[in-house]
Amino acid sequence: MKITKILVANRGEIALRVLKTAKEMGIKVVTVYADDDKSLPHALFADESYPLGSGTLADTYLNKAKLIEAAKRCGADAIHPGYGFLSENEEFARMVENAGIIFIGPTPESIVLMGDKIGSKKALEKINIPLTPGYHGDDQSDETLMKEAKKIGYPVLIKASAGGGGKGMRIVHQDSELLESIRGAKSEGLKSFSSDKVLIEKYVVNPRHIEVQLMSDTHGNHLHFFERECSIQRRYQKVVEETPAPNMSQELRLKICQTAVDIAKGINYRGAGTVEFIMGQDGNYYFMEMNTRLQVEHPVTEMVTGNDLVKCQILVAQGDKLPMKQADIKQKGQAIECRIYAEDPDNNFMPSIGMIDTIGVPTLRDVRLDCGFLDGTEVGVNYDPMLAKLVVWGETRELAISKTIHSLDEVLFLGVKTNRDFLKRILAHKDFVAGHTHTHFIPDHKTELEPKELTADQLASLVAAMSFSQKKQAFVGGAETLSNPWTTLSGFRN
Repeated sequence: MKITKILVANRGEIALRVLKTAKEMGIKVVTVYADDDKSLPHALFADESYPLGSGTLADTYLNKAKLIEAAKRCGADAIHPGYGFLSENEEFARMVENAGIIFIGPTPESIVLMGDKIGSKKALEKINIPLTPGYHGDDQSDETLMKEAKKIGYPVLIKASAGGGGKGMRIVHQDSELLESIRGAKSEGLKSFSSDKVLIEKYVVNPRHIEVQLMSDTHGNHLHFFERECSIQRRYQKVVEETPAPNMSQELRLKICQTAVDIAKGINYRGAGTVEFIMGQDGNYYFMEMNTRLQVEHPVTEMVTGNDLVKCQILVAQGDKLPMKQADIKQKGQAIECRIYAEDPDNNFMPSIGMIDTIGVPTLRDVRLDCGFLDGTEVGVNYDPMLAKLVVWGETRELAISKTIHSLDEVLFLGVKTNRDFLKRILAHKDFVAGHTHTHFIPDHKTELEPKELTADQLASLVAAMSFSQKKQAFVGGAETLSNPWTTLSGFRN
């Protein structure tokens, strides 16, 4: 069945991202918005847009019945959940399908299986996927968990089975910390995910976070679109992502990608998915989890492969074969994504709010700004603080880093405190430049990543850049013209 109209059950930049590809495919797009989002681009530039009212997230973007009712009212064939919110919610996927609407995502069964950290590990044991040494049994008594942790050997990682985003996780280095950490992880898991089940894994010291982008259709084709390095994190949240992963042999790259494909085949997967691995400094890697949705960082993969992953999602959802074979998918050049957050890295990453006066526009070629805001729109406290994703392609990694630092100076986001300068300090750090990254990069280099006092020349350059940006806006017709989503979502290398 050919999809003719899609409702995007999400907001901000990901809603615009789906909107762009759907329109290019000749598909109409319907968006939804909470009252406090009514002036954002995703509420303004779709073919149709439906209000969700006000209140908590449970009343708006997480209101399953309200979203499905909107899809029925507008006659949508399909619902795209974006990422976050209900994108990995098995109940929502079932409700969508039961309503006779296509869910642009995996089957509910896959969501359940891979959403359970314990259940997924048990399933993957059967197909010989490398797993981190650990315990993921049903006996959740304190006595058993403590016994298993000591058997594994310190340090260990206690993880909420249904967790994500760093919630319900505790690193334990010695016996005296163990019981309190187990109970803390259980309590946080119950509060955040309605489950106090935990698993225990051997904690890999200074690991790399490597993930593989997958796409599977319903005709038995399971393809990888290579790997991404996602080791630069703060509080278990990714900040900088890139592909290809630096300092990785081609042999290891193909091996880890094939492991991800084996997982997709082993569970008969459908749609876009990302398999995340933890990799030791010795090159050994272990399955960590699978995200059954499109990832925030998918644009770097699009930049180096030239493939539109949202288009692939839509084709798979309507029953088509993927239009490429594995041999057709190549990596070309280097792509880096920086997540621009409304937060203060120099004040414990405290979220910031306010009105965006000027976003700014990147001027270099092969630079893409995925942004869900316009000049003059408000940043509040009700949603994730990510403002935009700056995605840069270069022929070499050195060039990609240089272009990214330059482009961060052009996307100002004046009016709110952001992490732009912090991102520049990361990119300029000698260890990042050398590709020596791991998940503790930010805390380990905390002192070196602190801000330095600007020189007089640097202050003068900053004032000149701001002045130039404002003059350029006036010349081309004002801020709204520059912040049009059709300009901010450019940069595909198809």
